[in-house]
Amino acid sequence: MHTKNDDKRKPSEQILSVLAKNVKSLRVKRQLSQEQLGELCDFHPTFISMMERKQRNVTISTLEIVARALEVEPFQLLMEQQEGVL
Repeated sequence: MHTKNDDKRKPSEQILSVLAKNVKSLRVKRQLSQEQLGELCDFHPTFISMMERKQRNVTISTLEIVARALEVEPFQLLMEQQEGVL
């Protein structure tokens, strides 16, 4: 059964979209494969793939680990970017 409280717990689709786009954009910009980024983060490549496809929610700790590996601040992964800004 779907309740109003369930909606409050789900991350915004927009936030997941922005995160996915930024992670992939930065990964490609740094010439990293999903496997390589996964190794830097100590995550399975499938996790990176799912994050980039908006199929995986992340914790703040995970966000920090991915940001560190991509050499940005965590908040930058959640901000909509104009082309070429990141």
